Amino acid sequence: MAFIMKGTDVAQVKKQGIIKRVEALKERGVSPTLCIIMVGDREDSHAYVKGATKALAGCGIGCHLAHYPEDISEHRLLEEIEAVNKKPEYHGIIVMRPVPSAIRWEAVEEAISPAKDVDCITAQNLAGVFKGDTDVFYPCTAKAVVDMLDHYEINAEGKKAVVIGRSLVVGKPLAMMLLQRNATVTICHSRTRDLAEISSQADILVAAAGTPGLVGPDFVNENSIVLDVGINMVDGKLKGDVDFERVAPLVSMISPVPGGVGSVTTSVLMENIVTAAEKK
Repeated sequence: MAFIMKGTDVAQVKKQGIIKRVEALKERGVSPTLCIIMVGDREDSHAYVKGATKALAGCGIGCHLAHYPEDISEHRLLEEIEAVNKKPEYHGIIVMRPVPSAIRWEAVEEAISPAKDVDCITAQNLAGVFKGDTDVFYPCTAKAVVDMLDHYEINAEGKKAVVIGRSLVVGKPLAMMLLQRNATVTICHSRTRDLAEISSQADILVAAAGTPGLVGPDFVNENSIVLDVGINMVDGKLKGDVDFERVAPLVSMISPVPGGVGSVTTSVLMENIVTAAEKK
């Protein structure tokens, strides 16, 4: 049976560091705070806000919800985002997705100040990730994967890494981050031929395709280190992109869902908020 890489353990270590940094900020009169902008009343968005507020409060970080009606115009929403950009009491901004079809997501992305873009969706921060800049915010989930590798002392240098998924949220930025660590990286996706064969040659395999149970026994080898980024609801249960029960006995190390990468993602978000506050 594989060694289980528990994201909850990584998150607990991070939490202690975050709390110390927050305490230091508050001694300076700075209270790190996230502003979540939500349009409409999607149930999953409300659930995220509730969970995020609780998690942030556990580290002493504030969370403000700016809630707008479904019929808000794009112009008005962009004005509201700009107002939050200018408010010094807010150090990070997240806009809940999806937004109504009448609002262009591209316009929303570029309305956020890069200095408060703790979710790394602006072109400026993404460009910094691809350039290898250290003074930008990295996408939370992608950085969570790298932080898990660090926590479990997995050196990516010289290793073959396969990333299944090509989104700007995880796949592409994660590939760049692994390249910066001198891994040899292959990006795969839904149109990749011989996906299982390519994946089975990887030392580090990251599943971020959004397809439950995609990665099966034929995707791995006995030395595989498997990180599951997938978050899928199947019959009311949270499932990853990896068929955990069938794959875990065959590999060296594996992260579970839930309790894996997702647990670390929230910690990375909190670190980004604190970093933004420290720059004030």
